[in-house]
Amino acid sequence: MSTEKVDASHVLMNGECPGWNVNLDPASSDGSSSTADAGDEKMMKRETWTNKFDFLLACIGFSVGLGNVWRFPFLCYRNGGGAFLIPYFIAVVLGGIPVFFLEVTLGQFMSEGGIGPWKICPLFQGIGYASTVIVFLLNCDYNIILTWAFYYLFSSFTARLPWSHCDNEWNSPNCSTFRRHPNASDSENSTETMFNTTVANASYSIYSNLTGAAEVSGKLAPLMDPVTEFWERKVLLLSNDVGSPGRIKWDLALCLLLAWIVVYFCIWKGIKSSGKVMYFTATSPYVLMLVLLIRGVTLEGAVDGLKYYLLPDWNRLLDTQVWVDAGTQIFFSYSISLGTLTALGSYNKFHHNAWRDTICFALVNSVTSFLAGFVIFSVLGFMAFKQGVSVEDVAESGPGLAFIAYPEAVAQMPVAPLWSCLFFVMIILLGLDSQFVGVEGFVTAVVDMFPHFLRQGHRREIFIACVCTMSFFIGLSMVTEGGMYVFQLFDYYSASRIVLVVAFFECIVVAYIYGVNRFYDNLQMMLGFYLNPFMKICWMFLTPAFTLVIFIMGAITYSELIYERKTVNYVYPNWAISVGWMMASSSIVFIPGVMIFKLVTAKGTFMERLVTLTRPRLRRYQIRENEDLAKIEIIDDIYQNTNNVSSSIAGDQIQVTMSLLKTSTGTDDCEKNPSLFGSRTVTDSSPAIQS
Repeated sequence: MSTEKVDASHVLMNGECPGWNVNLDPASSDGSSSTADAGDEKMMKRETWTNKFDFLLACIGFSVGLGNVWRFPFLCYRNGGGAFLIPYFIAVVLGGIPVFFLEVTLGQFMSEGGIGPWKICPLFQGIGYASTVIVFLLNCDYNIILTWAFYYLFSSFTARLPWSHCDNEWNSPNCSTFRRHPNASDSENSTETMFNTTVANASYSIYSNLTGAAEVSGKLAPLMDPVTEFWERKVLLLSNDVGSPGRIKWDLALCLLLAWIVVYFCIWKGIKSSGKVMYFTATSPYVLMLVLLIRGVTLEGAVDGLKYYLLPDWNRLLDTQVWVDAGTQIFFSYSISLGTLTALGSYNKFHHNAWRDTICFALVNSVTSFLAGFVIFSVLGFMAFKQGVSVEDVAESGPGLAFIAYPEAVAQMPVAPLWSCLFFVMIILLGLDSQFVGVEGFVTAVVDMFPHFLRQGHRREIFIACVCTMSFFIGLSMVTEGGMYVFQLFDYYSASRIVLVVAFFECIVVAYIYGVNRFYDNLQMMLGFYLNPFMKICWMFLTPAFTLVIFIMGAITYSELIYERKTVNYVYPNWAISVGWMMASSSIVFIPGVMIFKLVTAKGTFMERLVTLTRPRLRRYQIRENEDLAKIEIIDDIYQNTNNVSSSIAGDQIQVTMSLLKTSTGTDDCEKNPSLFGSRTVTDSSPAIQS
């Protein structure tokens, strides 16, 4: 290959030299050509966002979800209240913003999602495979949360919430609606508690098989509240063990089917349709959140809840677990290392200002998390006041907050069904866009691997239907009587702290193998201005160190999965833990696996293979000015997409290019020296013109 350097004016304007033939043959994600026969059906164009705001909404819809509502407020309360914001914002600056911006701009630069963007270093394309596996596993279990939310929403269409009383057929003799009144004396409360406990325990031995309650340390099971019984005995019909799956709960299975049908029709026509859906699903939760916030802060006891949420405990900053929680929360709430951000970025036009969107996204994400804390803890303060207990006794996170703590608080409000409906509609909308954008990320990764096959006719729609159907059948294992145990395994191990490892490799590859200076030049080509060097410092030093430290600290404090039920903690057997670790390793194993496979199958000596596999595979419009062509591999194939220049624009750019060349050299360098570009047959591959 020639070692001559190429001037950007030859290739950056429209991706081809005048008079050259145009080949519209698509390429797969690994850059290999896949020429179709002339009689084959025409490949459909690759879409771009209709307008600039679509991309930002998609990122907000995907990343701002249930984790902001049910995880951040609890972590903030547990880790020192307002003091937790210090490690949180440090994690935003060192981890969240740099990796988010890297993934989005990498997808935008390469115009591919999933595996394709890592053609910048084919040796590490396992990063793309790992991200694709992670997002597929998350898609399978995330829709279960929507399933439960649909179930609760449908159960709220009643004059009296079914979890507000013990008069239901599924309630056990241990069910009690007793609440400790703050104005009552301790002796009155003790007498009433003792009476209820005695009556309940008298019949416990008869009904123990029906209740499914456990006997702990030889003591009879305590009283159960109707909210917990609705959750465990009605919604889940929870079995005793992960090895006892029981039968499928068909009411939940139908809700799961509904959730997947909704997801399918949100994305089946691609980003043109899903981008429009996002205007509703990404914005309406904020309206509902504001309504619930106004209602929450006007309740008795709300101030006490907010104090627990915000009062700083500076001593907690010395606890390493606080910093681990801050780091992992940022990576989960920013949806980093899932491959979906690169997919969303790949639908941007080449000159889109992704830096502006990154800053806007970071602000919206953090403000949403902070606002959700007010919504949640104002209501938890009210519930603690009604029960006469501390906020600490009612605060929960995860599904326990959404399906036990908050419904219990709502049940004590006037016009309870209305507030219940509003809450679960908010949960559904927060989760829905995260779910269907996640599925879109997985679909984009696969379609970009096989564009010549999946971008013809209605094959993409059929493929999406197949993905949703397969995910539905996997999800059926989580709507059985033992399904909650399976869900916990998926939720704990499928992503876990593996995303930190993936993010670490992303930074290392871009900074040290592809070259941080080369990537900064690429950013300048796209954005039109040169970024300050802070991102460069982050990708080279700060972010890899941050992710590595958080991962190591998390590994030190690691504990095996325990399902914390209301009355007993379920410890998973060793075989189930092994399944969880297999699930976790199923993604990360692709990084060394793909590396070994490529080294074994490549030709030449080991060093020749290493050099070849670390050489970026770029299209002509992606080549920076004065690039050393010996250090890259030019690929001629690209999607025929809406990014591509129209013939009229291309003609104008050809004239501009010719003028630049003749001004600088006095001759047509493209015709004199076509060897600069390898072949005279090139691809019409310039999304660079559109802004």
